[in-house]
Amino acid sequence: MKIVLENLTKRFPNRSKKGGADVIAVNNFNFEIPDGKLIGLLGPSGCGKSTCLNLLSGLETPTEGRIYFDGEDITDVPAENRGVGLVFQSYALYPHLTVLRNITFPLENLKGNKKMSRNEMDEKALETAKLVQIDGLMERKPSELSGGQQQRVAIARALVKMPRVLLLDEPLSNLDARLRLQTREEIRRIQRETGITTVFVTHDQEEAMSISDMIVVMKDGVIQQIDKPQTVYNDPQNLFVAKFLGTPAINVFVGSVKNGVLYIGDDEAMNIKCDFNGRVMVGIRPEGFIPNKNGGLCCKLTGVEVMGRDTSILSTHYAHEGEIIRSIIGSDDAIEITEITDVLDSKIEKRLHPDSGSEIKTETIRFSLKPRKVYIFDKETEKRIPFEAV
Repeated sequence: MKIVLENLTKRFPNRSKKGGADVIAVNNFNFEIPDGKLIGLLGPSGCGKSTCLNLLSGLETPTEGRIYFDGEDITDVPAENRGVGLVFQSYALYPHLTVLRNITFPLENLKGNKKMSRNEMDEKALETAKLVQIDGLMERKPSELSGGQQQRVAIARALVKMPRVLLLDEPLSNLDARLRLQTREEIRRIQRETGITTVFVTHDQEEAMSISDMIVVMKDGVIQQIDKPQTVYNDPQNLFVAKFLGTPAINVFVGSVKNGVLYIGDDEAMNIKCDFNGRVMVGIRPEGFIPNKNGGLCCKLTGVEVMGRDTSILSTHYAHEGEIIRSIIGSDDAIEITEITDVLDSKIEKRLHPDSGSEIKTETIRFSLKPRKVYIFDKETEKRIPFEAV
């Protein structure tokens, strides 16, 4: 089912005794969700993701705008009549009911020609339980299940009435790392098998990128970018999106563009073709560094971490806005810790220790940059500035 959100806005009154403006949780949200796709709503806590989900489900009423399901305006339709399945972050299972009765609970409220007999409900529940692979747990209580099993029961309960839309509100946040990976794979499999249009809310960019057909990046209730996960990663429209996606995070520097040269601090990092001149923020993905003794970017070497298939070089630079620059070098270019100074021809700088006056050494390392992993942003607006490497 196709979903269209048109100028959707949700304001909450400011309850501060000192007064102030209303809180805008969702601000002029326009988006079309294609039929049968899994969409990830991604953003930091408080950006309006869950509010948007509540508007879709009918738990909240929009202040402005309309919601359409397959062209039908359902903005004012009660939640129980929208055909929506909602999975909460806390699972919200009934502790006194068995898995079977938890799953059949939504079917017990059906009326009219949709009303089902007990046998029909049990058969439908078993069919759905097989889909999420918990059909052997039907007589257990929630307290007798693991976190992952409880999550599958919650998904089965949402799926049993075959909703038109499945809404998942941070369903994996209560699981450990290994179980999160397994459960998100299950969610993707179930969504593909059922073909139900699904909206998945998360603040974890790895989750969103791994299972979504498209992701919507949000900040302060406003859409920042909508596209396929890899496109958003490779082609961020602004600095917020670039910083929010990626593990390890993108390295951000203060720089400038002058007469076709990109400067990071005072280092001539790259020659570029660009219509912009002035102060910029420069984002470089961890995989965008190439160790090169003739490279334009000179950093102070602080350490090396060998992580199996990759080697991570740790360094600092006075123009970097964080503490540590993390440069990931693939296995083909892997460097032995004991050989890093010789291999990279690191320069040794000598200076006096400010306290003892004794001589200390500072190793430096130079990098050239991969142009497709470098992003330039206007320092004032933080919008992306296009350029070509020369």
